[in-house]
Amino acid sequence: MALSMHKDSSNNQMDSSKYVRYTPEQVEALERVYAECPKPSSLRRQQLIRECPILSNIEPKQIKVWFQNRRCREKQRKEASRLQTVNRKLTAMNKLLMEENDRLQKQVSHLVYENGYMKNQIQTASAATTTDNSCESVVMSGQNQQQNPTQHPQRDANNPAGLLAIAEETLAEFLSKATGTAVDWVQMIGMKPGPDSIGIVAVSRNCSGVAARACGLVSLEPTKVAEILKDRTSWYRDCRCLDVLSIVPTGNGGTIELMYMQTYAPTTLAAARDFWTLRYTTSLEDGSLVICERSLTSSTGGPTGPPPSNFVRAEMLPSGYLIRPCEGGGSIIHIVDHIDLDVWSVPEVLRPLYESSKILAQKLTIAALQHIRQIAQESSGEIQYGGGRQPAVLRTFSQRLCRGFNDAVNGFVDDGWSLMGNDGVEDVTIAINSSPNKFLGSNYNSSMFPAFGGGVLCAKASMLLQNVPPALLVRFLREHRSEWADYGVDAYSAASLKASPYAVPCARPGGFPSSQVILPLAHTIEHEEFLEVVRIEGHAFSPEDVALARDMYLLQLCSGVDENAIGACAQLVFAPIDESFADDALLLPSGFRVIPLDPKSDGPAATRTLDLASTLEVGSGNARSAGETETDANGYNLRSVLTIAFQFTFENHMRDNVAMARQYVRSVVGSVQRVAMAIAPSRLSTQMAPKSLPGSPEALTLARWICRSYRMHTGAELFRVESTAGDAILKQLWHHSDAIMCCTVKTNASPVFTFANQAGLDMLETTLVALQDIMLDKVLDESGRKILCTEFSKIMQQGFAYLPAGICVSSMNRPVSYEQAIAWKVLNDDDSNHCLAFMFMNWSFV
Repeated sequence: MALSMHKDSSNNQMDSSKYVRYTPEQVEALERVYAECPKPSSLRRQQLIRECPILSNIEPKQIKVWFQNRRCREKQRKEASRLQTVNRKLTAMNKLLMEENDRLQKQVSHLVYENGYMKNQIQTASAATTTDNSCESVVMSGQNQQQNPTQHPQRDANNPAGLLAIAEETLAEFLSKATGTAVDWVQMIGMKPGPDSIGIVAVSRNCSGVAARACGLVSLEPTKVAEILKDRTSWYRDCRCLDVLSIVPTGNGGTIELMYMQTYAPTTLAAARDFWTLRYTTSLEDGSLVICERSLTSSTGGPTGPPPSNFVRAEMLPSGYLIRPCEGGGSIIHIVDHIDLDVWSVPEVLRPLYESSKILAQKLTIAALQHIRQIAQESSGEIQYGGGRQPAVLRTFSQRLCRGFNDAVNGFVDDGWSLMGNDGVEDVTIAINSSPNKFLGSNYNSSMFPAFGGGVLCAKASMLLQNVPPALLVRFLREHRSEWADYGVDAYSAASLKASPYAVPCARPGGFPSSQVILPLAHTIEHEEFLEVVRIEGHAFSPEDVALARDMYLLQLCSGVDENAIGACAQLVFAPIDESFADDALLLPSGFRVIPLDPKSDGPAATRTLDLASTLEVGSGNARSAGETETDANGYNLRSVLTIAFQFTFENHMRDNVAMARQYVRSVVGSVQRVAMAIAPSRLSTQMAPKSLPGSPEALTLARWICRSYRMHTGAELFRVESTAGDAILKQLWHHSDAIMCCTVKTNASPVFTFANQAGLDMLETTLVALQDIMLDKVLDESGRKILCTEFSKIMQQGFAYLPAGICVSSMNRPVSYEQAIAWKVLNDDDSNHCLAFMFMNWSFV
């Protein structure tokens, strides 16, 4: 009986501990602690009971349960909020897709009507043989109707009613493109709609000029979105300036702005563009905001803009933004960009840059959506940046890097740039800028500059690349700076910032390989752009240079490294900075820009237009190799334009800096060409084989020697030859699943790798260009080196030897295991020793 009473008492205590009612004062005290520490420790809970008298009647276990329940409620609340946000996005996206479906149905109906009309016209023309209704007459009459559009009368520049008429016409044409069927839109590949996607992106087909269209969702209100989009210089990297020359209010509450915009040229081989436009901002009856814009020309009427001095006047056809409020907050944005860049004023080889709607979509349309989404996430606190920098400051750094690089590439006269004479070879252009205004954007003033006068020297060049993916090239240049950069130039450029703005930069002989460490600063939400600090370890060239042998820092911007982004420009821009890295630090950007050209069916002659491009041509210029034909068939016939620009400080009386800059850029061009040839997908053809050491055979001959020597020494075939084509052996060797590589055999010298197939490069984590800098001793571990020394005499006498399983190290210091290896002598046609070959079987990273 006593035991039963004790059990009932124990149950009552458990029930009382399970169901505890807290007073409002107790809840308030617990909430204050929860705000500071959502998961307090046992000691903290006991301390809480001691310090708060109102909690003295509550046991620590009950408080522990309260905090568990509180965290659970917080988690449920956040999850419910997230689901509500996703639901709002899906509802808005569903509405967007239904509207897009309606537009496509209208477009189908329109095409069916046109098809029926053309059939009727053809039948009428075939039946009427006695009249002048032949097919040719019908076609010609249709062309005459299309070639004689309605001409607008000249409007009075001082008449607001005339400007409003142009604005209303622009609004109607823009809406017909944004939500109607005025343009035949084709959705870009890879742009799939979804709650977290950037939106629905489409490009034009068979229309005048180039056009792109996008619609998406953002979490900002329409007025904020309109404010961001109208500030074009903050997000459009090719916009040099945007001046509003006149503002005219309209009676319906809108505004008309007359604007003049200048844009940068993407390369050194074409002139920059400018626009004279009318921008109309108004509201629709459903509460939507509209910002539409078009160029003012003689055909549209309106006032005449500034003369295009040193610019080519381009035309903006009706374009703009439709911003609609979304239920529950946020906005639905429709963007249309439609421009005519006067393609006939650029060299033929560059015309794809100005004829590609995909490039326009990446540079302008998608860039606008990405910028808005970035600001929306920054405003909501979803993005956290390191280094204590505000997002706006980091965006300013990115803008300044791009703007400084664009200024260097274009070299506008009104910025103080002037061209210098060449040295007889017009591959590298030299421009100088002696104006202090060059630095005013960095809060520097003229009093900070030495009295002797100096300035900035820019060496730049453009070249055509064949079969080189831009993203892959820029990624290699970013990760392997030592393959193309000169440490001496980097060191003295960095030192010039510490000493004075005009210290003398000069390259020193015998550059040492230097390692780099990339420190990330920020990236955009789609990871299409990275802002980072690069630390380069210092080396001393001589005892007097010890002061300069310190770590150097570069502020670097890398973009366009996503190989799946169609039409995207890949870019690597950097500028030396000092350790302080102030927000207003002086930046002198240099770098690379690679822009893809749409594939063309032009012959080889079209690829030889540029001066430096001819150095990339291999083999005969009159006949194309079988490897090139196969490459074209596989869709790898890619062409791109590479622009290189490097800026240096200089003193006027130091003319040697001009020769140094020209020579340095030429060396960079040569290094980039070697890298491009190594990473090109067509490198398996005999012409694109990697450059060998002096006296070494071509890759095709080396592949034949490797296979013949293996068969001679081991009595077995390395692989079964599947084809008798000239380069079949090289291709099979290249694609062999085991890692095959060759190294030199020289007395009193460490073996150096000279060739590796694709598996070998993957195992060593290197490229064909960097392969020759890797020594065999650095790859094998201590055990592997001992075994190789023991078996070396056997290899030289017997011709081959099997090596047991072991561990080797890649160029990135990653351990690689292999089950077995075989080494054999490679004999040339005279049966003389040429090199040593290794095959590592069943290798994998540990």
